[in-house]
Amino acid sequence: MTIPTKSRTKHPRAFEPATLALLVICAAVGSVIGLQIITTLGVTPNTALIGVLVAIAISRVPLAVLRPFRSVHRQNLVQSTISTATFAAANSLLLPIAIPVVLGRPGLVWPMLIGAGLAMLIDFVMLYWLYDSKVFPGKAAWPPGVAAAEAIKAGDEGGKRAALLGAGTAVGLLGSWLGVPMSAFGVAFIGNVVALTMFGIGLLARGYSADWFGVDIAAHYIPHGLMVGAGLVALIQALVVVFRSRQAPSEPQVETYTRGDSAAGRGLARGFVLYVGAAVLLAITGGLIGDLGAGGLVLWVLYAAVSCIVAEFIVGLSAMHSGWFPSFATSLIFLTIGMLLGFPPIALALLVGFIAAGGPAFADAGYDFKAGWLLRGRGSDPAFELAGRRQQLFAGVIGMAVAAAVVALTYHVYFDRGQFPPIVQVYAKTIQAGVDPGLIGKLLLWAVPGAIIQAIGGPKRQMGILLATGTLIVNPIAGWTVLAGIVLRIAYRRWKGPEAEAQMTIAAAGFIAGDALWGFGNSLVKTKF
Repeated sequence: MTIPTKSRTKHPRAFEPATLALLVICAAVGSVIGLQIITTLGVTPNTALIGVLVAIAISRVPLAVLRPFRSVHRQNLVQSTISTATFAAANSLLLPIAIPVVLGRPGLVWPMLIGAGLAMLIDFVMLYWLYDSKVFPGKAAWPPGVAAAEAIKAGDEGGKRAALLGAGTAVGLLGSWLGVPMSAFGVAFIGNVVALTMFGIGLLARGYSADWFGVDIAAHYIPHGLMVGAGLVALIQALVVVFRSRQAPSEPQVETYTRGDSAAGRGLARGFVLYVGAAVLLAITGGLIGDLGAGGLVLWVLYAAVSCIVAEFIVGLSAMHSGWFPSFATSLIFLTIGMLLGFPPIALALLVGFIAAGGPAFADAGYDFKAGWLLRGRGSDPAFELAGRRQQLFAGVIGMAVAAAVVALTYHVYFDRGQFPPIVQVYAKTIQAGVDPGLIGKLLLWAVPGAIIQAIGGPKRQMGILLATGTLIVNPIAGWTVLAGIVLRIAYRRWKGPEAEAQMTIAAAGFIAGDALWGFGNSLVKTKF
């Protein structure tokens, strides 16, 4: 582990008056955008690049008060805040509080809002504690974070980097217009080849299993079982990495991290304790004591806390390697298991909202911290890296606070019009439908191969998690795109040699940026504000 020393470079602070004012404004805009689009289209756009463009544009205004925003680190704080606020408002807050409303219990909105807000904050802080450790290393892919960092660098440096990024963005926009998922193509140039190959196979299996083999894998809960098995093994692998004994003195330390094993272990322990406390508060304010009894309440609290930890690992590992995170599907898996445990409908509604709130915050924080890690020199100055990450933590908390205020003040506007995130109807219908008697057997059956594949790949490749992630997503074109990108990446690497890596990273950032901008613009066109 690298031992942080005092850095000579001072990182800009999130609470500087001018910076704070811009962060609050961007967070409010990002929150409204997220709420509008998730209730209209059911998705949440990544607004990080919008934040980058805003910060760069402001920095070019010839006013002395705005000159400090020419700092790439201040621009990074802006993109961190707006992206955090967008996901927080849409995925982590509005979606959970809509679940009890759809089930006819509007009186649970405020308990759910408090519980979801705590889950969101705990997940965000947990990644702050775990980022750039052996479990979630800074050098890992985190593709949207790479795109944000490259956009900021291009705006600051110009030259060949800006030209290549611009060309990649143009290709990304064109490909997205033609219906090609260019984010998937860009990811193939950045992530682990083995992990992404499994991801592509999973996407193709989900897309073509019914046509090719006459079997709808989703109807047989194969993706769910794979993820249950892979997720449990992934958690065990993470715990082994974090809590295993220190390396023997004779064994050389090849890799360095700004978070050591002991710090990561403390982060996991503190996160679990915080989740237990938040679950107890949600259970009390949600009135579950009378419904569950003492024994049932203890089981619900422990299951909720453990589920949040496992879900955040599944979502975080998927986001880290592929840039995609199956938070909706992962929450549905733990809802299904909760149904098998016999929890009543309201307890299930609060449970799935609690679990769903954290994953997006965890994944988005990884993207933001990756952008900062790249801009701050890839951890070469550990003290500066940790100081900058701390300011990003503050920027994210500002975004979450603004998002919570926006949701609290406006949620009734959407609900009174019958505007709910579409996935909420899936959760509600699942709870109302009850348990398929054969479900537990199907989950256990397919959990075995999921666990075996994850164990074979190990904690660095995450083969089981990525395969299961692919099978949970209906997008076969993305599967072909990922595999085609991997083939092109290997061929270009052999042709150009070591210099190819930097070129492919910038081009990939452009592809992802173009896809994100196209998706964002297309969403705005389809959304009525």
